[in-house]
Amino acid sequence: MGGFFASALKEECVFDLFYGTDYHSHLGTRRAGLVVHGKDGFNRAIHNIENAPFRSKFSSDIHEMEGSLGIGCISDYDPQPLIVRSHHGTYAITTVGKVNNTEELVNELFDNGSSHFLEMSGGNINKTELTAALINTKDNILEGIQYAQEKIDGSMTIVILTPDAIYLARDKFGRTPIIVGKKEEGFCASLESFAYLNLGYSDYKELGPGEICVMTPEKVVTVVKPGTDMKICTFLWVYYGYPASRYEGQTVENVRNRCGVEMAKRDGFTKDDIDVVAGVPDSGIGHAIGYSNESGVPYGRPFVKYTPTWPRSFMPTHQDKRNLIAHMKLIPIHELVNGKKLLLIDDSIVRGTQLRETTQYLYDAGAKEVHIRPACPPILYSCKYLNFSRENSEMELIARQVIAEEEGENVDRTILDDYANPDSEKYEKMLEKIRERLNFTSLKFNRIDDMIKATGIDRDKLCTYCWDGRE
Repeated sequence: MGGFFASALKEECVFDLFYGTDYHSHLGTRRAGLVVHGKDGFNRAIHNIENAPFRSKFSSDIHEMEGSLGIGCISDYDPQPLIVRSHHGTYAITTVGKVNNTEELVNELFDNGSSHFLEMSGGNINKTELTAALINTKDNILEGIQYAQEKIDGSMTIVILTPDAIYLARDKFGRTPIIVGKKEEGFCASLESFAYLNLGYSDYKELGPGEICVMTPEKVVTVVKPGTDMKICTFLWVYYGYPASRYEGQTVENVRNRCGVEMAKRDGFTKDDIDVVAGVPDSGIGHAIGYSNESGVPYGRPFVKYTPTWPRSFMPTHQDKRNLIAHMKLIPIHELVNGKKLLLIDDSIVRGTQLRETTQYLYDAGAKEVHIRPACPPILYSCKYLNFSRENSEMELIARQVIAEEEGENVDRTILDDYANPDSEKYEKMLEKIRERLNFTSLKFNRIDDMIKATGIDRDKLCTYCWDGRE
């Protein structure tokens, strides 16, 4: 997905920018960048972070940077921030989101006089460059941001650094957050609320959906008021977010604990039925603790994740390599596995490949039973907004594969609605087929109503598209 950090201080901002951006490393997999503005103008560094952590790549760059205004990003794909020279002057821009109508927008821009776009590998166009091109069609940056957000089909949060200020623009339905922190020296803005706490900032405000603010070292001014409709991504709590983060007043770890509680209530398992509840590291741990506390089944770590030298499991583009790395990172503790009945909670099942191999790994280590409880419902649709499940085809989703075996690949929406209903016969049949294919002792997904209850947020304010197709 990607994340960002921005800092506007009365003194040097580079230290805060470096560490604030680094605190978003769990969100991105491929690119990172920093831009500051100082007496010598804009200074930028961009690096590939696929095989090395953010800090090691940028530790030398920051000694060459100076300025009181800066933005940084961790990106899942596009190189950014970009420095753009236009009739607005020179500015730097970074974005978080997804564009579904790229070709349409590019053709419109060509028709209106844009000359070219730089192609990335694979022939794709950098979504941040495209966003900047849309902004540059208007008379000023503010109008340009609003225009870009209206034209883009998908989602687009925008952060722009000018020589005098930083523009903060949350996407129009608030699918991703922007949270502002304050300290005596100035302000910062962050996707993750925890990223500024150790830097001395305190909570100042959270932008509403579609809200646009201008941030300087002296103040943060709202120039476009927030809208009333919000569709924040529920996966922020289930998977993406760091446990210490908080969105719309709800802390990630607390929501994950409550998800586990709701799953335990549905199961009714006790310590007579299960020996150990475990979270698949790392995002399943909070859910598993909640399940353990509610059920009375001991929480344990039948395997541990070895992370000092392994990159994140989904970094390689080739699926087989991702699976291999995921397998190699998990080390079983045989005394906690052999002869035991285990219940594992993972954040989700997308393709199911890694979890199937993990389950077999535990069987091979002597596990008697392996029960699986994903912390969210079955994923039926590829994400249109934030690239959570960015498969080339929805047929890569295991839930859609088993549905296709019953209904064919071209499934009517009303049929998919039936499979999304946790009280339907089709839903139960889908779960059993997934269980058989992945060789679990039992399988129950967190129900969508229980997951929404755990967030503490009204359903109409949450995006649940991946699970039920509701936009």
